[in-house]
Amino acid sequence: MNNFLNRKLKLIILIMMTIFLLTGCMPGDGSYTLKKPANFLSGVWHGWIAPISLIFSIGKNNIRIYETINTGFWYDFGFYMAIISGFGGLSFSRKNK
Repeated sequence: MNNFLNRKLKLIILIMMTIFLLTGCMPGDGSYTLKKPANFLSGVWHGWIAPISLIFSIGKNNIRIYETINTGFWYDFGFYMAIISGFGGLSFSRKNK
């Protein structure tokens, strides 16, 4: 029984740490400025966490799925690549059946 509680506590701590790390770098959090806009890698990251950002945006008005202060094409390209690859749209290798 004690082992079960330890595993459950570790899982809860892991989930809380993951949520804390993800919310620290969501789009719309005010970390980007006109002098330092979101770039390609930020677009990739924001694309990967877009479903999580959507859930958090329900409770917080400043959290968005997409960062509006960005570099333009390269941010959009990274965001789009992450969105389609996250849902299996990009496959660099095929499995043989």
